[in-house]
Amino acid sequence: MSGCVLASLRSAAVFGVEAYPVSVEVDVSYGLPRFDMVGLPDIIVRESRDRVRAAIKNSGYEFPGHRITVNLAPADVRKGGSWFDLPIALGLLATNGDVARRSIDDTVVLGELSLDGAINAVRGVLPIAAAARRLGLARILLPPQNASEACIVTGLQVCTVRSLAEAVAVLNRPDDARLETWEAPAPPPDDDADLADVRGQLAPRRALEIAAAGGHNLLMCGPPGAGKTMLARRLATILPPLTFDEALDCTAIHSVAGLLPAGSGLLTRRPFRAPHHSISGVALVGGGPQPRPGEISLAHHGVLFLDELPEFQRHVLDLMRQPLEEGRVPIARAARTAVFPSRFMLVAAMNPCPCGFAGVERRACRCSPTLIARYHARVSGPLRDRMDLIVDVPPVPASAFDDTTKGESSVTVCTRVVDARVRQWQRYGEDGPRSNADLKGGAVARHCRPDADGRRLLTQAVQAFGLSARGYARVLKVARTIADLGGSDRVRSDDVAEALQYRLAQ
Repeated sequence: MSGCVLASLRSAAVFGVEAYPVSVEVDVSYGLPRFDMVGLPDIIVRESRDRVRAAIKNSGYEFPGHRITVNLAPADVRKGGSWFDLPIALGLLATNGDVARRSIDDTVVLGELSLDGAINAVRGVLPIAAAARRLGLARILLPPQNASEACIVTGLQVCTVRSLAEAVAVLNRPDDARLETWEAPAPPPDDDADLADVRGQLAPRRALEIAAAGGHNLLMCGPPGAGKTMLARRLATILPPLTFDEALDCTAIHSVAGLLPAGSGLLTRRPFRAPHHSISGVALVGGGPQPRPGEISLAHHGVLFLDELPEFQRHVLDLMRQPLEEGRVPIARAARTAVFPSRFMLVAAMNPCPCGFAGVERRACRCSPTLIARYHARVSGPLRDRMDLIVDVPPVPASAFDDTTKGESSVTVCTRVVDARVRQWQRYGEDGPRSNADLKGGAVARHCRPDADGRRLLTQAVQAFGLSARGYARVLKVARTIADLGGSDRVRSDDVAEALQYRLAQ
C-alpha cells in the first residue's frame, strides 16, 4: 500500500418508515493500527468494527494493519442498524485490492456479518429498496432472507449473497450475480377462527359487522367468559382483504420493526395486534432514540385489540387520542421528526366492574358503587368519546351451549362487509376516505345527512343525553355505515336510532 487508499460504497439508513441514502467511505492510511468511525454512528454501528475484523480474517482475507477511518455521510444524521457491516467490510477489501472497484455508485449494499463471514438478515429492507429505486440506482445487494420484500419494488435488480466471499465475487463479476425475481404471495393459510363459532350474542355480532363495514372503533363490556375476546379475534375474519397499496404500507412498517419472518414478502392479511395491559407508552405509540413503530402503527390498516381496557395505565391509553383522530403519530427528535402511520380500528373489551359480575342475574357482585365508578374512571372520558360503538356482551345463556345450530359464517358476513366498503369507495372516489370512519369536517354533513325524522331524533338525543360534537359526528358516521349495509343511499331514522343505541349503551 502506498500513501492513502480510499473506497466508497452506497448503503442506506432508516428513520421512522422512511429511508435515506448513506455513503460509506473507507480510508486506510499509514499510522498506528486504529479503527475509527465517524458520521454519528450509534453503538450498534460502532460494534461492527469487531464483527468486520473477524469476518474478514475468517473469510481468508487480510485485514489492513494500518489506520482505518470509516465515514458515514451525511455526517449530521445519526446512523443506526447492523446492515452497515457488509459495506464497511467490502470497502476495506477494496482498499486491499480484493474488490476490483473502489467506487461502487450503482449498488446499495446491506447485510449484517457473522464472525465466520456469513451474512444475516436485516430489517427495513422494503423502504430502503423503494428509496434506491427513487434515486435511480440499478441494484441492491443483500442477504437472501430479505430478497422477497426487496423484490416487491419493481425496476431494481435484487442480488443476494450468503457470505462475504460471495459478495466479493459478485462485485468483481457482476454478470455472474444471482438475481431474484418477485413472486406473487401465496394466499394466507385458512384460519380456524370463524364467526359461526359464536353462540348467541346477536347484538355484539351485529356491532362487530357494523364496525368492520365502516372501520369504526368498538368497545365491548360484559362479564368474564361472555365471549368478548372471542368476538374480537374473529373481527379479522370479516374484514375486506388488503389492497396492494395497503399491503405495501403494512409490509414496510413490519420490515422497519423487524417483524417480517425470514423469507416473507408482501403481507396479505390485515394486522391484528393484541398487546398486554402492562405495555409502556413508547411500546404502544412508538419512539426510542432511533424511533421505532409502536403497536398502533403495527396495527395500521388492521385491528388493535386492547383486552381488559381499564387495566392499562390511563396515561398510556390517552396517548392514543391524537393518533385516533389524525391517523398518524409524529415522534419528534432533536434532528428531525419521524411520522408513523396509525390508521387502525380500535377494539377494546372490559368488565362491568372489578369482579366482573355487575348486572349478572345469577352471580352476586361484590363491588361497591364507589369501586365501580373508580374502575370505569380508569378509562378517560375523551378516549371513551372516541369509541363509535359501545355494546353490552351478556352472559351466554345455558340453552346456547347445547344448540348445534351455527350462526352465519365469517365468509357470509365478510361478503356484506365488502359490499358496504365498495359502496363507500365508489361514493368517496379513489383519492377520498377509505371508509366512513375516516370522514372529516364537512364531508360528514355532506355524506351522512339523515332524513327529517333522523335529524329530529338526533336533536332529541343531544338534548337528553348531552352528546358532544364529536359524538354527534360519530353517530352520523355509524348511521351511514348501517345504511350502507342495508344497501340504502339515504340515511333514515331507523339507521340513526340503531347508531344511537350503540352510542348510549354505557
